[in-house]
Amino acid sequence: MDHLLKKYCPRIEFDSYEDFAENFVIDIPKNFNFAYDVVDEWARVEPDKRALVWCDDSGEEKVLTFTDISAMSDRLANAFTGLGVKKGTVVMVVLRRRWEYWVVATALFKIGAILIPASLQLTAKDIIYRANSASVEIMVCVDDDYVIEQVEAAFPKCSTVRERVLVAGEREGWTGYEGLIATGSEVWERPSGEAATTNEDTLMVYFTSGTTGFAKMIRHNHTHPLGHIITARYWQQVQEDTLHMSVSDSGWAKFGWGKIYGQWICGATIFAYDMDKFVPVKLLEKIQEYKLTTFCAPPTMYRFMLQEDVRAYDLSSVANFTTAGEPLNPEVTRCWEEFTGKKIREGFGQTESVVLLATFPWIEPKPGSMGKPSPLHRIKLIGEDGRECEDGAEGMICVTGLKEHYPPGLFVGHYKNSELTAEAVGSGIYNLGDVAWRDSSGYYFFVGRNDDVIKCSGYRIGPFEVESALIEHPAVVECAVTAAPDSMRGLVVKATCVLAQGWRPSDELVKELQNHVKQTTAPYKYPRIVEFVDELPKTVGGKIKRKQIRHKDGVFD
Repeated sequence: MDHLLKKYCPRIEFDSYEDFAENFVIDIPKNFNFAYDVVDEWARVEPDKRALVWCDDSGEEKVLTFTDISAMSDRLANAFTGLGVKKGTVVMVVLRRRWEYWVVATALFKIGAILIPASLQLTAKDIIYRANSASVEIMVCVDDDYVIEQVEAAFPKCSTVRERVLVAGEREGWTGYEGLIATGSEVWERPSGEAATTNEDTLMVYFTSGTTGFAKMIRHNHTHPLGHIITARYWQQVQEDTLHMSVSDSGWAKFGWGKIYGQWICGATIFAYDMDKFVPVKLLEKIQEYKLTTFCAPPTMYRFMLQEDVRAYDLSSVANFTTAGEPLNPEVTRCWEEFTGKKIREGFGQTESVVLLATFPWIEPKPGSMGKPSPLHRIKLIGEDGRECEDGAEGMICVTGLKEHYPPGLFVGHYKNSELTAEAVGSGIYNLGDVAWRDSSGYYFFVGRNDDVIKCSGYRIGPFEVESALIEHPAVVECAVTAAPDSMRGLVVKATCVLAQGWRPSDELVKELQNHVKQTTAPYKYPRIVEFVDELPKTVGGKIKRKQIRHKDGVFD
């Protein structure tokens, strides 16, 4: 038990959060490579150990052991090499939640190629920008009509892309995945010398969602998976040889948080449901049917599942529910515990990081709180004056001390952009751009993105508090609170709301929601404007585009 954890962590059990915060460390070996040192190692030690249980909406199911992943990735690594893929070759992968993603990623890591995960929601314009910015040479895509249409429209303008590989289908002009992997030899040796990877080499590049200007290229090196030991073991609390599910598309950083790195290091089995679209009832049925042990989903999915009869499903197998991606509203926590008997443990981080703040096992969840700092990260709240904030004061969340201790898992800069890298982490402090405050017990509470905080009539109003108040009302499933122009006050608070089933927009409901906010939080924070919509604009990563709403209303940063 805990074979690999003990290899990388001198100590894995702790008596308290304070003990954990003071004594947890990760020993980073020289030239760590996730494919060889985790996937192949599990295959060597426990050949029959399950790595992946996969299913989709058509009823197809597939169970893969680490031995399966290891062998298939060896063949694919050889096949990719035949296409000219080598250390440093950039490969963009658009595979939704297909089981082949895990094989493709492992093969690329074995070669030392650079993986760019991408969402199937990307447009041709997005693909052109990403391919040319990162010098992508190979694209690996699922056979999805929309994806293929966008890639083929983009292809003539992608100056470096020379090969397109198609998974789960056949199309003219594409190399079929099945035929490709069949060409690969079963014998693959770990490269040595200059062909071998080092800890400092680029493992993968994420493009940020790009809600402000062009998307930036976030570079992670080969130590990144080790940082996710904190994410998986101590926040999600995955258990060896049990099923863990994180609901995420392979194009999102959340996939790396919950569906491959830390979970496999801990010896857990990934459960992957390749859903055509999110249907709350179907997701509840999968949790019940497969008797998952740990589960993670964004707050929006919890909110929509709560619109169903959660009590009708047996979710008792789940020992730990977690969430990240957007702040978790206290009302969602309260309702979920009422229906399931289990609290939801929140985690916080970014595409640039592993989990930075979380409700770890020794910490009692506080509604609305992100929890406490990870022991890998020196988290401080820095005020506008550049000084560390006292308890109760709002400040920017910063990871400090990077010159003395650069934690595994934190991004190491912006790919192909030394100027942006120096700006982001060169000072030894990484400013996340998020505002929070800390209570006297050390719990952190999210206020909002710095750009999203509303400055109205001399007050600073964080959108999250108002959104949480609105979601307490049964009429509201989700909402976005933003600034809107006003001739008298300059700016006022606006709420854009998605209504629950059975509710209809009306002037009476607007007044009811406004009065509800006045009674739930400080009266001056109530939304003077309430708009009802069918859905909120979101990034490909699922985050609400508050800036888009502000710009539509004529408020520009």
